[in-house]
Amino acid sequence: MATLRLGDTAPNFSQDSSEGPIDFYEWAGNSWVVLFSHPADFTPVCTTELGKTAALATEFAKRGVKPIALSVDPVGKHKEWIADINETQNTTVNFPILADADRKVSDLYDMIHPNASATATVRSVFIIDPKHLLRTTFTYPASTGRNFDEILRVIDSLQLTDGYKVATPVNWKDGDDVVIIPSIQDPAEIAERFPKGFKAVKPYLRLTPQPNK
Repeated sequence: MATLRLGDTAPNFSQDSSEGPIDFYEWAGNSWVVLFSHPADFTPVCTTELGKTAALATEFAKRGVKPIALSVDPVGKHKEWIADINETQNTTVNFPILADADRKVSDLYDMIHPNASATATVRSVFIIDPKHLLRTTFTYPASTGRNFDEILRVIDSLQLTDGYKVATPVNWKDGDDVVIIPSIQDPAEIAERFPKGFKAVKPYLRLTPQPNK
C-alpha cells in the first residue's frame, strides 16, 4: 500500500503476538500507541531497545500510552528472545511483540524498504493517538539505537498541543516555555488563554509558560 502519512488513519489488523492474538483497535482501546518494528529477533540493538521500553513502563502508563513491538519472526522465537531481553537488560518485557511472519502488518504499514532489505522490516516508530490517527513517524538505520527520551518528548508535545493552542519550540521538554500559535491574535483571547503572560520576541514568536504547569 502507499506510505502512511501524518494524519492518516492507522490501519487496523489482527495478528499473533507474544501475548496471544491481537486485534489492534480492540487492544489499543482509548490509549495512545507506540508501534515500533524490528528486522528480526536476537538482534543486538533491538534487544537494548525492548529492554528500555520495558523499563519505561511507568513513563508510558502515566501518559496513557501502550507500547507494542513487531518482528517478522514467529511467536516461539519471540518468547526465546524475551528471555534473553529480560536477562541481559535486567527487566521484564511487559508488552506484546507482534509475530509478523507473514509480513501482513509490515506491508500494511510499509515497513519493508527493498533498498535496505527485501524481507526484513526497517526500524520504524509510529505514534498513534486514541482516534487511531498517525501523529508521528521515525525511521532508523539498523546501526543506530532509537532515542526513547525523544519518543516520550514527542508524546508530551503532542498531548500538550492537542489541549492548548500552543506549539513547542526547538529542544523543548516538559516544563519549558511554549509558543503561542500565530492564528491567535485577539488580545482578549490571549489574556484568557495565557494568564501567565507572554514575551513577544517577534510578532510571530511569542513565548509563554507551559499552560498546564
